[in-house]
Amino acid sequence: MNYTDIISKWKEKKIDSIEKLDQQLSNFRITFAYNSGTIENPQITYHATREVFENGKVINFCGDIQIIFEIENQKKCYNFLVPKIINKDPITSDLIKKIHYQLMQGVYDEHRWQKGERPGHYKIHDYVIGKSNQGALPEEVPAEIAELCDEILNIPDKGDNILKTAAYIHCKFENIHAFADGNGRVGRTLMNYYLMINNYPPLVVYSETKDQYYKSLDHYDNTGDITPYLNYMKKSLEKTWVLGELK
Repeated sequence: MNYTDIISKWKEKKIDSIEKLDQQLSNFRITFAYNSGTIENPQITYHATREVFENGKVINFCGDIQIIFEIENQKKCYNFLVPKIINKDPITSDLIKKIHYQLMQGVYDEHRWQKGERPGHYKIHDYVIGKSNQGALPEEVPAEIAELCDEILNIPDKGDNILKTAAYIHCKFENIHAFADGNGRVGRTLMNYYLMINNYPPLVVYSETKDQYYKSLDHYDNTGDITPYLNYMKKSLEKTWVLGELK
């Protein structure tokens, strides 16, 4: 299946309840959480992720306890967003901050915590990212995020615009770098949230393709062009559902 076939098949499912969405994403949510987590923390394992999602605990775990908190946060964030996906709640500044809180509570970078940074709050110090030293100044972040949310609301939701908008959301959000920590996890979650509230299937950003992933984001930072990231999304969408199969 190519990405257009996958989108069509997803739409045929007419997912209109939490139960239907949970059924469709039963394996996806674990694969997404594992890959999104391990991009930031290579110590996270698939086994531990599955155990936390399915059983709420990990037996005989002897690693860094922060790993369990990070996985549990992914599970909490999924549960937090599922009813909002069904209700098709729009992306707002408040939602973005709540997603950040869900993903980062209890696991914030210690150095930045000591500088006053907190989960669920925009950064208060300046942090630059990538080869181009991108990132909005702290005082610019609220207006930049508000502008992004307004842009999303005013883009016609038809044709290829959904995929293009999802790509733009992730690229632009990473470019703004709204938080002191956890921007990647939030950006990947926002991308999939937007896809699903528009009846499109979500995708996994696979950790083994992170070099290509980061390269496409850097391309946007340097040029404002989403094309490489959009192409990356399409390939990832195919890989996600050819491997995972739509139920």
